[in-house]
Amino acid sequence: MAAGDPTVHASAVLVGARAALIRGPSGSGKSRLAWDLVTAGREGLLPFTRLIADDRAHLESRSGRLLVRPAQALAGMLEIHGLGILRVEFEPVGVVGLVLDLAAAEAARSPDEKAGRIIIDGVSLPRLAVAAGAAPLPIVLAALHPPRR
Repeated sequence: MAAGDPTVHASAVLVGARAALIRGPSGSGKSRLAWDLVTAGREGLLPFTRLIADDRAHLESRSGRLLVRPAQALAGMLEIHGLGILRVEFEPVGVVGLVLDLAAAEAARSPDEKAGRIIIDGVSLPRLAVAAGAAPLPIVLAALHPPRR
């Protein structure tokens, strides 16, 4: 996040105790993935889930953690293509625990360890790069709940 920017173009969903920060270019499916994660929580595929932010999010580094909040004017709103803007329950803040980059050019079938981390505002976080055209929800579910070996 550049100094002075009040918000970033991203969505965020609280999944259990940590937030998933969803980034990507316009049209990459950030809002759709946010909705899919909230729905997965309702269906019992994930622990508690709730929207934090859609489209614009405030990021702030504090005490070695990255906090995410909704842009005040958009709090509780989620845009679903074909339906418009929906009002949904939301959390006012979350601690980012995973960064999801959609339509990532460097997404690999078997990413190396270095690609699995990113530093945002001085905070090192796990990162999942999802290729353009890939369905992100199954990949995210597998990352959050890896199968037992």
